[in-house]
Amino acid sequence: MRIAVFGTGMVGQAIAARCDELGHDVTVGTRDPAASRARKVADGTSEGSFGAWLDAHPGINLATYADAAAASELVVNATSGQVALAALGAAGSEHLTGKILIDISNPLDFSAGFPPTLFVKDTDSLGEQIQTAFPDTHVVKALNTLAAELMVRPAQLAGGQHSVFMSGNDAEAKATVHTLLEEFGHTDVIDLGDISTCRGTEMFLALWVRAMGALGTEMFNIKVVR
Repeated sequence: MRIAVFGTGMVGQAIAARCDELGHDVTVGTRDPAASRARKVADGTSEGSFGAWLDAHPGINLATYADAAAASELVVNATSGQVALAALGAAGSEHLTGKILIDISNPLDFSAGFPPTLFVKDTDSLGEQIQTAFPDTHVVKALNTLAAELMVRPAQLAGGQHSVFMSGNDAEAKATVHTLLEEFGHTDVIDLGDISTCRGTEMFLALWVRAMGALGTEMFNIKVVR
């Protein structure tokens, strides 16, 4: 499958690398490909930078949001929540029409420091805002409740015996996402219902960040026991 992954950070890199490993045709989308490739890390070196990561993954392409979306069958939004709508807008609705969009972003607001608040909650969600902005795109919220490495390699924790959720309006789109999640190694995929149900998974982040602080690690998840 031709997959575009929006976002050059930890989540985008994890998703892109895993999809490439699984044999998908992967393009990372970014606002400015040249700037993303050249960006240094905090100490001014290239080691650990996105450019170095890209060099280590020669099968993965880099393009603008629009070009990446245009060439894709499925788009993964792995940008931060505060720039998600802008990034998707830069891709162009014409390049997202009729396509599946897996939205991993969360509406986290760090403007007042840590822990973050949510800039949308209760009566709306970022997933719903994306679906409203792109009504002809099949938005499926998934993978936003666990750390990047567990998103793509769940077997690292409890043999993969933990839960992941998805929300979306289109049953066929969710079936495709379910298959991709199984390729990643997820064995307990829970379909919560339409896109409005992602209000719950987005608000779960309020607990997730505090659990991370208490446990001192991101390597944890929840298991829904029936």
